[in-house]
Amino acid sequence: MKSGFVSIVGRPNVGKSTLMNKVIGEKIAIVSDKPQTTRTRIQGIYTADEGQIIFIDTPGIHKPKHLLGEYMVKVSTRSLEEVDLIYYMTDVSRPFGGGEQFILNQLKDAAVPVFLLVNKIDLADEARAQVHIRDFISAMSFAEIISLSATEGTNVERLLEKTYACLPEGPLYYPEDDLTDQPVSFIAAELIREKALILTRDEVPHSLAVEIEEFNSQSPAKIYLRAVIYTERDSQKGIIIGKNGQMLRNIGEKSRQDIEAMLGRPVYLDLWVKVKKNWRDNEVNLKQLGYRFSGGDYK
Repeated sequence: MKSGFVSIVGRPNVGKSTLMNKVIGEKIAIVSDKPQTTRTRIQGIYTADEGQIIFIDTPGIHKPKHLLGEYMVKVSTRSLEEVDLIYYMTDVSRPFGGGEQFILNQLKDAAVPVFLLVNKIDLADEARAQVHIRDFISAMSFAEIISLSATEGTNVERLLEKTYACLPEGPLYYPEDDLTDQPVSFIAAELIREKALILTRDEVPHSLAVEIEEFNSQSPAKIYLRAVIYTERDSQKGIIIGKNGQMLRNIGEKSRQDIEAMLGRPVYLDLWVKVKKNWRDNEVNLKQLGYRFSGGDYK
């Protein structure tokens, strides 16, 4: 029996969450085509006959512009510690640059094997993939180099085989049926944020946060869920609500469908929108929304 922890790191929007969801077979981490969608450490648990892999999905490593960004980068760099294997995920369509070199500098002294995962090969030809790989192996050696498509699932089985080969023998850290370490309230909040990001497109930047104020599953007929979408400005609040409240209804309907699919029960979603000015640069607000600070550092 093999078991261990695998950290997935890389630039924003390279497909880290998509890969973890594909392997787990459920939506554990939300996805969108906007960078920096993932904001905190999320564990996805994959159990098979060979053993158990605990994947750690992390925020994309980027140059932070606010306290939330600093928190996200700290979460990602700390995820390199106390794991058994690191996936460094790249996007074959993006050229090698300073951001990639910054991450490589963090990985060069890693005490565990590092796999280079070249994602989105379904969108590039073989020649382009080889050029992409050459840029990375000239900067660092890797335990394995695997080209894949997280969306299509191409070479994911091969990746799992190579992963198990690198993991130590050990017990199951979680029950076989567990898929994540996150509570359902966290995933529900993330699903709401995902729908808001997708439906508002470029009209609202990454200044949205979602807080679950009440999660009541006592009724046998329906779960009651009250959630608040926070924005940083009144104009963004208006966009989220939409004309005659239509946008908010659309966000609520699509969120409710995903939450019901996750819980397997009907849900009454009571959705509100409030303004919390500049919350991304306010330590107290970040703590309230689940981004924990301790002694000037980050958990």
